[in-house]
Amino acid sequence: MRLFFALWPPPETAQALARWAAEVHRQSGGKVNAVENIHLTLAFLGEAPPEPAIGAARGIKGRRHQLPIDAARYVKKNEMVWVGPATMPPELAALAADLRNVLTSAGFALEERPFAAHVTLLRKAHMPKSIPPLPRVEWPVEEFVLVRSRTSPQGSVYEPLERFALHA
Repeated sequence: MRLFFALWPPPETAQALARWAAEVHRQSGGKVNAVENIHLTLAFLGEAPPEPAIGAARGIKGRRHQLPIDAARYVKKNEMVWVGPATMPPELAALAADLRNVLTSAGFALEERPFAAHVTLLRKAHMPKSIPPLPRVEWPVEEFVLVRSRTSPQGSVYEPLERFALHA
């Protein structure tokens, strides 16, 4: 199975971000991520069995927090538009680091690059003439999710396999 750990927004947040992405899309073209696929990846595992990942993640004692969506960027190298926090919340940095440590200890080979909190909304896009103001959204982070990714001609389909609650 192709697996990753992620944060999932509330439906109203995903819908607001999808509307914003559609507005950017009118200027930049590209492929807009489906509203049901909007997420923030914490760790990409690739092809792996879920059981060891679930076992490792159960040891995480992350803290609940709010994820600010107050920055938007176009990345020319990757031809993508993303949104995310202008400044990394300390709780998110700790969650990503703890998850990386337990997964590495469990034998998973993870990407070497440092964690960068971002939510990709457009791929294969051109530079937009301007980036519209971001919607004001609430993204409470109360859990993280292990997700199975399947690709099809229509795009990726994400299936949550396990949810891990964060603590107050």
